[in-house]
Amino acid sequence: MARMQGRADAISPATIQTVIKAASASDSLKEESQLARARMMLERARWAAAAFARLDREASLRIAKAAADAGFAKAQLYADWAVKETGFGVAEHKKIKNELCSRGIFEHYRNEQLAGLKIDADRKIVELARPAGVVFALTPSTNPVSTVFFKIMIALLGRNAIIISPHPMAKACCVDAARCMADAAAAAGAPDGTVQVIEEPSIPLISALMSDPRTDVILATGGTPMVRAAYSSGNPAIGVGPSNVPVLVDATADLAKAAKRIVASKSFDNSVLCTNESVLIAEATIADKLLRHMQGEGAYLCSEEETERLRAYLFPGDKFSLKALGRDATTIAAEAGIRAPGKTRILLAPFDLPVPEEPFAREKLCPVLGFLKVPNAQRGIEAARALLRYSGGGHSAAIHSKDPRTILAFTAAVNVLRVAVNVPCSQGAAGFDTNLAPTMTIGTGFFGRSSIGENVGPQHLVNWTRIAYNKEASEAFGDYSGLEPWDVQAPDGTEGLELPMARTGRGDDELGEMRDEIRKVIIEELRSLFMGS
Repeated sequence: MARMQGRADAISPATIQTVIKAASASDSLKEESQLARARMMLERARWAAAAFARLDREASLRIAKAAADAGFAKAQLYADWAVKETGFGVAEHKKIKNELCSRGIFEHYRNEQLAGLKIDADRKIVELARPAGVVFALTPSTNPVSTVFFKIMIALLGRNAIIISPHPMAKACCVDAARCMADAAAAAGAPDGTVQVIEEPSIPLISALMSDPRTDVILATGGTPMVRAAYSSGNPAIGVGPSNVPVLVDATADLAKAAKRIVASKSFDNSVLCTNESVLIAEATIADKLLRHMQGEGAYLCSEEETERLRAYLFPGDKFSLKALGRDATTIAAEAGIRAPGKTRILLAPFDLPVPEEPFAREKLCPVLGFLKVPNAQRGIEAARALLRYSGGGHSAAIHSKDPRTILAFTAAVNVLRVAVNVPCSQGAAGFDTNLAPTMTIGTGFFGRSSIGENVGPQHLVNWTRIAYNKEASEAFGDYSGLEPWDVQAPDGTEGLELPMARTGRGDDELGEMRDEIRKVIIEELRSLFMGS
């Protein structure tokens, strides 16, 4: 020990400074390498996006279908992988989401026109579909592969190139899933580089991709800090705010069905979907009967003492514990010191007042449901409004009722942009058990400080340029039938727009030219990095 101490003491200050400088230079070189990597990915994506934009609707649908079929075929594999890698959720439920976000998304949008021309002769307007271009997509650890599938699908349906940045906790399954779809899309004719994925996410790399002007739009799904970073990047961004879904059950509801649906929703994938119910509000006259039905479906009602134990476990230091994120109800109960039956699917935590100081009044991404009794439906509406005032604005709410007056009063009072009626909210607000657009990205609108209020889909990654004629009757409207935007030429033979690849396919010469351009970019970046010129 003394010998080692002597050696440490013998190290000179100059040597220490040399080591520090070397480490700093190494870090700087690593960061420059990551920035160069970001630039190369974006340049490759930019070329791919320009080529993809020239494909017609038939070709883009063929590419999207190939990717959807590839993801669908491996839905179970990636469900198992995601649970094993992250420790969150239920593989059986993740398989359902993976299927819905691959082939399900394709089937929902296959008949929508997202390419070509829309001609309105009566209004003398022609609309030309223009893809957003290069999409940079951040994905969460809670719904990893399903979000990767979803974002790739909506990018392809809109003829965009996409770069996926997976959450570090789920990077292995997400990287493989993105490659699965990328390979299928390329085999079906997608330009090289249409779908890319970051294998080793890092803050400098993500920051570079978010802020680079070659990124046309950012799709941000995840925590509030990440979404805010996307909005402050300087590039257009589509982000989502946090949820805190109140569900009201009034005296007119079918209590057996309401209980079954609420328990099914709250236990689905261990409640990692942001559309899951957070607080159950029940009219006092039916509350006890509703609880009995819920207990029959696998809900465990915590006693006052057990609620205190659960509160302490879930919210140490007044913050939600990530140890409970996506865990099953029996595991959470055991760790909180609650002896719940082995078949328990959700835990019910009663509380008295919907105030910010009450932790159970907040979002809980685990199968724990706050429970609040109210004297009547109007007081229930007021309680729901109060809950959303603390968090969850613009997101979702749910109600079980047969009275249109109550449903409308509830909808008008709560500051959300989707209200799920008599349906499990996890699947209903996300558009899988309702006729809302299916999505893994919930727009929260102005209530939730978001740019989009709808369920996000491929239509949000397409711009429409409008040709508008003079509306005077004497001014004739042109005949645009049968014309393809990127095939037409001006009468003197000049081309309207130069892009790297032809709309009809990718010949060997064209691929060679594209690869030469990419090679030049790579050589330039490497020369700049290692030679300083």
